Amino acid sequence: MPDVTINIGGRSFIVACQPGEEPYLQSASGLLDTEAQKLSAAGARLTQDRMLLMAGLMLADKSISLQEDVKKLEAELATQQGVIEELQARGATAAAPAPDTGLQQRLEDFAGRAEALAEKAEGVV
Repeated sequence: MPDVTINIGGRSFIVACQPGEEPYLQSASGLLDTEAQKLSAAGARLTQDRMLLMAGLMLADKSISLQEDVKKLEAELATQQGVIEELQARGATAAAPAPDTGLQQRLEDFAGRAEALAEKAEGVV
């Protein structure tokens, strides 16, 4: 198990992780360090434990807000997918109208008359 040195709030910590997880651990510790730096910049004089607790709570708050946003977006997506499916269903029924047998018969009659006229015209010439 590799050991990784991370820095949070100006303090170094050695943390063990699974092989290959080092970049993820560095990224996660970077997020925690950002929150800890905000606490330090605000002039908060906290013990190491308290600083880590507060930084963790700040990240948890952001995480909860993002989860709520994702739930809202998922609900909106589901609504939009329902609208799309409804429109597609309407389009499928509108795209396949029932055949007009009367029109078809008139076209056949017209074709027959046109052929008859063509035969007469050939006989005249």
